[in-house]
Amino acid sequence: MGDSIGISPLRHEQTIRKAVECSGVGLHSGAPVHMRIVPAPPGTGIVFRRVDLDGFEVEAIGRNVARVSYATSLMKKGVLISTTEHLLSALMGTGIDNAIVELDNLELPILDGSSQPFVDLISRAGIRRQRRARTYLKIRRELHLREKDKYIAVYPAQTYSVSYSINFPHTLIGRESFTVHLENGSYIREIAPARTFGFREDERAMRNMGLIRGASPENCIVLTKNGIENPPLRFDDEFVRHKVLDLVGDLALLGKQILGNVVADRAGHAMHTALVSRLLRDNTLWEETTVEEEETHAPDRRIAATAQPQL
Repeated sequence: MGDSIGISPLRHEQTIRKAVECSGVGLHSGAPVHMRIVPAPPGTGIVFRRVDLDGFEVEAIGRNVARVSYATSLMKKGVLISTTEHLLSALMGTGIDNAIVELDNLELPILDGSSQPFVDLISRAGIRRQRRARTYLKIRRELHLREKDKYIAVYPAQTYSVSYSINFPHTLIGRESFTVHLENGSYIREIAPARTFGFREDERAMRNMGLIRGASPENCIVLTKNGIENPPLRFDDEFVRHKVLDLVGDLALLGKQILGNVVADRAGHAMHTALVSRLLRDNTLWEETTVEEEETHAPDRRIAATAQPQL
């Protein structure tokens, strides 16, 4: 079967062709970790497997969300999988529905702080089309969540798109906005290379909180009061593009790709995952759909509604 890398609507589920692996350190724990991505049967979804804990598995689904302050972590029966968003974003962005992610520690490797190394791994593995029909969550009714000056919403649409705005009191950031239609390779070109970032003046406080123990100029953009310690930027607006990257990863916890327009303003992981929780709790907000005709470049591609699942 042919391969397809990207988010564009497809008729069938996909997995990787062969296992691939990498090693690194966790951004927050600083702990060394070896990670392996393994092909999985149709209908598996994305499952994390702690090989250091007798192969205990934690499904990448909203009900397993644990902590979401500075990263999105999953927990099941006390077993933690930390900082999942960059890999989940890469899997979603390359169109992978089914995979087992094996880890020998609690936190995924941060690598260069973007999802590009994970995209490269998936590309090296290759993508295999599977026989099972892929289903989507097609948004039927808009949903808004607001918390003070933070905001996230999702609206009905025929494709998956994201509009994100951020506002940081820094000369190189300020208010940035970015909109992307996640199809035809746009994720890989425009989102995957965008790195996470942090402020040097916050470092001590965050380390005292047990965070960013694995952070370095090799895996994040380091902002000083007036500039960047480790230039150049990969995009002029790399900061907001990384927030889109995080959002795509967090929304992967719906367990399916969505068909909808997501709009976010200074949202962050907590609001991303709150949106996931609200959508999974209320199945009147969406319907499960399949693509009838795999015409990924046609603006009038048809979407067929099917029965709503109990997720």
